[in-house]
Amino acid sequence: MTYADLFYEIKGKFMGADVSDIHEHLAFQFNIEDEEAGGAFYVEVKDGELYVEPYEYYDRDAMFICAPEVLLGIAEGDVDPVAAFTSQKLRVEGNIEKALRLKEIIEHKKNAMQKEKSLAKKAADKVVDTVVKAAVKKAAAKEK
Repeated sequence: MTYADLFYEIKGKFMGADVSDIHEHLAFQFNIEDEEAGGAFYVEVKDGELYVEPYEYYDRDAMFICAPEVLLGIAEGDVDPVAAFTSQKLRVEGNIEKALRLKEIIEHKKNAMQKEKSLAKKAADKVVDTVVKAAVKKAAAKEK
């Protein structure tokens, strides 16, 4: 996996998080340690909007340093960032209090994904219900 592949995969996992209720400015830089996928990018919450860009962020609140698989796990919600930190798979530099807000962003994304899945399931159930009703109606009409 190249840096570009990793960046766009991570960006896709973060984007869609509803951070409109986060009113403080947060800026995180991620340094990925890997020969092939190594590099830096940032995640910023500003005025209730989320930005993920492939650049260093010098005025950051915190910097996270880890391997690509750790970051992917965190972004997917499979790896708790605090657990990754305590197991030394994730290093953090800067404002720890603000760094802990990363977990909040990930939770926002998880909630958005669950809401999206729920809406998709409701829509699919409605389509199935409509199709079944039409089939029953058609079968009843044939019997007459």
